[in-house]
Amino acid sequence: MNRGVLRAGAGQGAAAAVQLLVTLSFLPSVVEAQVAGVLDDCLCDIDSIDNFNTYKIFPKIKKLQEQDYFRYYKVNLKRPCPFWAEDGHCSIKDCHVEPCPESKIPVGIKAGHSNKYLKVANSTKELEDCEQANKLGAINSTLSNQSKEAFIDWARYDDSQDHFCELDDERSPAAQYVDLLLNPERYTGYKGSSAWRVWNSIYEENCFKPRSVYRPLNPLAPGRGEDNGESFYTWLEGLCLEKRVFYKLISGLHASINLHLCANYLLEETWGKPSWGPNIKEFKRRFDPVETKGEGPRRLRNLYFLYLIELRALSKVAPYFERAIVDLYTGNVEEDTNTKTLLLSIFQDTKSFPMHFDEKSMFAGDKKGAKSLKEEFRLHFKNISRIMDCVGCDKCRLWGKLQTQGLGTALKILFSEKEIQKLPENSPSKGFQLTRQEIVALLNAFGRLSTSIRELQNFKVLLQHIRYHCM
Repeated sequence: MNRGVLRAGAGQGAAAAVQLLVTLSFLPSVVEAQVAGVLDDCLCDIDSIDNFNTYKIFPKIKKLQEQDYFRYYKVNLKRPCPFWAEDGHCSIKDCHVEPCPESKIPVGIKAGHSNKYLKVANSTKELEDCEQANKLGAINSTLSNQSKEAFIDWARYDDSQDHFCELDDERSPAAQYVDLLLNPERYTGYKGSSAWRVWNSIYEENCFKPRSVYRPLNPLAPGRGEDNGESFYTWLEGLCLEKRVFYKLISGLHASINLHLCANYLLEETWGKPSWGPNIKEFKRRFDPVETKGEGPRRLRNLYFLYLIELRALSKVAPYFERAIVDLYTGNVEEDTNTKTLLLSIFQDTKSFPMHFDEKSMFAGDKKGAKSLKEEFRLHFKNISRIMDCVGCDKCRLWGKLQTQGLGTALKILFSEKEIQKLPENSPSKGFQLTRQEIVALLNAFGRLSTSIRELQNFKVLLQHIRYHCM
């Protein structure tokens, strides 16, 4: 290649870099203008959420996620995809999940293998085993005889009709404990047709959408969605509240995951030592109003809506954890006490938030129609949880399953208000229970949303910095 060509290439590269800087200089003000104000379908503004999350929630939830009870999550990453033949697992090294050796798992967590929320056989031995396991599990079992009878009834109770997710069988040999702190969610390089197929199946087949209506930026749309999504959003606004909420939850979850990938991107690798950090160009590609034809800011607003939904669920489930019978047991008495104190402090903060989403506005029509719609809502979401077993990257699958289960648990809570209000103070209840798997997923999923909102603030600061130096 001659020098003239090299000079021309360098000149084109410099021009592209200048163009990128000029574009970036306008980006923060545009993003801030469009991701602001009051959210649709609720009476809460984004600034209030930002401040509440920054000063009250984020520091505490981050600390909670570091506690042993919440850092170890049992998951089956080997379940086959139930919908299509798998393309094979990703061979990229950053897709790998390192399971936690049994020797590293706290004794109290290991002892809780038995899933006390599934039906068990009526044999005396199995019931005794179940009770023994529960003595070391999430619930304090110093109970009266009457309470023990209730406990056995509870063990027999199958609450699958309340589940919004397909739960992994923790007793399966394929289920393994994963240390979430050692397997952080970040950009792995997993992309292309396999990843697109998963999200396309979620949106196209599970979000109550007819095939004749095309999502914005869908490459299969006629004219590639050149109406900037207007026809899609006209259709969406014509839906009932419940179906609009469903779409916003999925869109918000998608936005949150994309933010994590942008914020924890492989920037370079020197002598085998990777350097991870925020990738502004990737953030712009996914959320810039111009590049996404206005779709990016809409997705970010849905992230805030999802945050409100899970925040509301935490405030509603607080009475469940405030009971003396609930003991987040790992075997380390001092840490367990501190963990519960920290968790209750977070619940107090969630209850103090003044602009909660009102879930009573959902499924409020005639009883028969509302019941049918709620069941349809539940089954659609449960189907999405099953799609997570089709993700080809193990690390993406891990965090996809956890965050989907966390949201599913939040929905279960929101629609179990009467059962939560009837909880006995000193004995288990078969009307409403949470497995340890659900508890860990619920708090870690909300922690991911809290982190997403903090990361969005960080990107705004970085973009403002670039704008300042471009002036």
